[in-house]
Amino acid sequence: MKRCTLAGALMAACLLTPMRASAAALAADEATLFRLFLKDGTTLVSYGEFARVGDRVVLSIPTGAPQASPALQVMTLAADRVDWDRTNRYAHSARAAHYITTQAELDYAAISNDVARTLNEVAVAPDNAKRLALVERARKTLAEWPRSHFNYRAAEVRQMLTLLDEAIADLRASNGSGRFDLSLTAFASDSPVLEPLLPPPTLKDAIEQTLLAARVTDSSAEREALLDAALASLDRGAGALPADWATTTRAETTAALQVERRIDRTYRLLSTRMLAQGQQRARRADVRGLEEVLATIRRRDAALGRKRPDDINSLMTAVQTQLDAARGLRLARDRWALRAPEFRKYRAAISTPVDVLALVARVKPALEDIKALAGSTPAALAGVGRTAARIIARASAIVPPEELRPAHALLVSAAQMADTAARIRREAALSADMTRAWDASSAAAGALMLASRARSEMQVLFRPPQLR
Repeated sequence: MKRCTLAGALMAACLLTPMRASAAALAADEATLFRLFLKDGTTLVSYGEFARVGDRVVLSIPTGAPQASPALQVMTLAADRVDWDRTNRYAHSARAAHYITTQAELDYAAISNDVARTLNEVAVAPDNAKRLALVERARKTLAEWPRSHFNYRAAEVRQMLTLLDEAIADLRASNGSGRFDLSLTAFASDSPVLEPLLPPPTLKDAIEQTLLAARVTDSSAEREALLDAALASLDRGAGALPADWATTTRAETTAALQVERRIDRTYRLLSTRMLAQGQQRARRADVRGLEEVLATIRRRDAALGRKRPDDINSLMTAVQTQLDAARGLRLARDRWALRAPEFRKYRAAISTPVDVLALVARVKPALEDIKALAGSTPAALAGVGRTAARIIARASAIVPPEELRPAHALLVSAAQMADTAARIRREAALSADMTRAWDASSAAAGALMLASRARSEMQVLFRPPQLR
């Protein structure tokens, strides 16, 4: 390798290395101002990166004067309103400018130092093959760097690459190899087409952009929040704004906010009234009535100018849920009507000649005494046993409808447990065994619980279904 070529490469590496990071690179990392260019020619400022989520764009717009921590308002925007080619070009320009003023010099110093260290190793490498490998590694690292660093210092990098290419050629010639790896020569020096950066918005600009955002957002809640934010900025910056413009803008913004709130009240009243009507008709299983409620909502929304699509969609969904419930209730009532004769037959069978449910109610006080360990007379215990036996005998002779089988089984179990409670209580009294008395209490509690459940389930089935 020619000594002059290697020395030139080493000198170039030293020239690449900055003496110190610039003041801008050491400055605080402030948020970047992006711009969304709309298809109608207007623009919105985004404080920091915006996010495209499906068919929506989410961004934070500064609503007041630019400062370290400006007042921000989050908003969403339909993605199809944005000129994405221009917006993306501007975003690249903004990121590049922000990078150059904050981090670029530090990164450039790091890559320069890395290349310089590698070339310093060349000087002490034991043979040409080692030196060639080191120079090729330095060349590859340097060639790839501009592509991922917004082409910062591209001219200096290109100059250094030229010297490294010469060094590589000389080293290959010294090794007797004339082949040159073309992959080492790749250098993406073409910069993308950038969008010129616009100056930061003034207070007046920020307020106008806030009002523009209020006009283009589809969300009424965001629109009102943006109008409120614009009024707050007008009040805070009153002394710094053109007086006539501020007066006119405040009046127009106040009027627009009042209109939005009046529309909100109208739609709230519509929702309250329609939901109440829907609930009443759902309880009656009035399917036709609920369909009319949905039609009324559509008519009223059209008459109001379809100003609150999100509210109407939520309302329609709620009423549709009520309609689905009403249809289910209507089906259940139709089935109950078909099965009602069987239910009446069962009720008559369980009520005559022995009213089983009345017997259950009659034995309840005695079971409460056993449960509470409050004392049970021999007559009371005998009465529980006789009543339980009559309930079991009568219930066993009845074949309940399918729907009533679980409740019927509970009734039989309650009677059996009541008989058990009376027998255990008698044993406890004869032996003065408090443990057995507590066993009887548990059995009595179980009998009371099962009897209550059986009675409740039967009562539900004995009447037409209701909306829960």
